[in-house]
Amino acid sequence: MGSVVLPRRLEGKVALITGASQGIGEHIAKMFIKNGAIVANADIVPPSATTEDSFTVDDQILYIRCDVTKEFYVEDAVKTVVDKYGKLDILINNAAVVDPPKKCVLDNDLNDFERVLSVNVTGVFLGIKHAATVMIPARGGTIINLGSISSILGGQTSHAYSSSKHAVVGLTKNAAAELGQYGIRVNCLSSSALATPLTKMFFNMDKEGQHEIYSNLTGKILDLDDLAYGALYLASEESKYVSGHNLTIDGGYTVTNPAFGLFSRINL
Repeated sequence: MGSVVLPRRLEGKVALITGASQGIGEHIAKMFIKNGAIVANADIVPPSATTEDSFTVDDQILYIRCDVTKEFYVEDAVKTVVDKYGKLDILINNAAVVDPPKKCVLDNDLNDFERVLSVNVTGVFLGIKHAATVMIPARGGTIINLGSISSILGGQTSHAYSSSKHAVVGLTKNAAAELGQYGIRVNCLSSSALATPLTKMFFNMDKEGQHEIYSNLTGKILDLDDLAYGALYLASEESKYVSGHNLTIDGGYTVTNPAFGLFSRINL
């Protein structure tokens, strides 16, 4: 018997992904390309030579230098995509930063706080705003914002990062409420900690040890494929009636306190 050829779930779609030069954004970009999408990477830093080579699939990747905190950069990124490909079907607001993990609020710096909110919240707002200028006339499109379990639980990350991800979920819901009348879906994708450059810097963690701390699901390890498949679902027609939702990929971490309750795994 011959091999089964699976349908490419984003065939003919054009996607713009912020912060796709590494980490989660890079992995989502590769997943989208594999599924037939044309992808533009809007990032403040260019992809490495290795990343760029892995992206080159039938001219399906375009790098656009973009600082998401500056409106003219975001506006230009959307315009560049539309000028080159004639449309924008999918926006992934992935670009994000963290601040130094200072546990005492007295030690937190205002400049660090404002920098995190500028990238993680203002950047998402600007992405939604300028994608909407294209998607509203087209009467359709999909916007996916990257959240975090720190948008659900307190005490997971810094004050700045936690505030920013709560704001992203609120912005997602508000944008979904407005843009639904144009057939535009807006969703959020949140996960527990992954061993990406960003989280390694924040938590000093490695992939081998992280799953026992950040999961309630025995025998499974969260990896980049899990987020990429989640983004693929939200971007595809399989989720055509899903909007305003925060899809949480965390192995059940946010539904229980492992230290207390009927199913506690800790002997007190």
